[in-house]
Amino acid sequence: MKVALVYDRINKWGGAERILLFLHRIFPDAPLYTSVYNREKAPWADVFKVRPSFLQKLPFASTSHESLAILMPLAFESFDFSGYDLVISLTSEAAKGIITKPKTKHLCILLTPTRYLWSGYEEYFKNPLLKIFSYPAVKYLRFWDKIAAQRPDKLLAISTDVKQRIKKYYGLSAPTIDLPLFSLRKNTSLSAPEDYFLVISRLVYYKRVDLAVKVFNELKLPLKIIGTGSEEKSLKSMAKGNIEFLGEVSDEELSSYYQNCKGLIFPGREDFGLVMVEAQSFGKPVLAFKGGGALDIIREGVTGEFFDEQTVAELAKAVEKFNNKRYNAKMCEENAARFSFDNFKKELLTTIDNL
Repeated sequence: MKVALVYDRINKWGGAERILLFLHRIFPDAPLYTSVYNREKAPWADVFKVRPSFLQKLPFASTSHESLAILMPLAFESFDFSGYDLVISLTSEAAKGIITKPKTKHLCILLTPTRYLWSGYEEYFKNPLLKIFSYPAVKYLRFWDKIAAQRPDKLLAISTDVKQRIKKYYGLSAPTIDLPLFSLRKNTSLSAPEDYFLVISRLVYYKRVDLAVKVFNELKLPLKIIGTGSEEKSLKSMAKGNIEFLGEVSDEELSSYYQNCKGLIFPGREDFGLVMVEAQSFGKPVLAFKGGGALDIIREGVTGEFFDEQTVAELAKAVEKFNNKRYNAKMCEENAARFSFDNFKKELLTTIDNL
């Protein structure tokens, strides 16, 4: 069976990119089609035969993809998949809109309906002038996006929350698939856990790392933040001395930080949230906003806790409760075991066989 993979863009590192590497393990010969490719920012993609669209030839396309949103439909519709038996798209935007001929099956793992067009529209277009001037483009892209969602032979949602959004915005039903955990090695030489909490996230607004910074400023508890992004400078400027920014770290370092922390703080609403599963695999509890993929991952009161509103007061109250409670590490580890590579592979291959 000849297989191709499709992804929106290759210019960053995060949870979705880890899933691509899992797909590569299952289909090592599959090339990876994408709109734009920034090799410098995505060294993880060196294992793939990457095939970018015509957008790659445009100046600054790989670093300023946001300005090319109106061209994304054309970029993905321009690919020819006639030589493949199966195409698997992993997408939160336009990659689901590829066009395949009847003999080529298209399986789409949908990370979320396009965020800036639907669930995150008000957040992305806060500026009234931007909202007015972008309206024709948004109207066209919403029209195309609904058509694009109908094209895959099969849609899979990565969480219950995403499944509900697919129904709400596209009017389609999609079963869920449990994403696999990226296995990090434990360091047996480490001492007992230290008294700090951990945030692991891209530092962009919708991840709400600012909420964690404000709360830990107030509570004066130690917090370590792993990740980089456009909000990094402003977050550092508001943080007090009890908060440490670690930037990007190696997998070995990441394992150590997981192993030594008291727990993971997850203040945003994420479509799934693999870092929560990673933390649980190290026996660590998670405090998360009650929404998105956290609802599928955390067993409330057993492997972590929720807070109901993304406000300083609500999170502060939850952190104090979280800080004073002890959780069973083994139960956290057992909870994470549901999200294994073997389970993901079995579920995926069964879906493909049914196609």
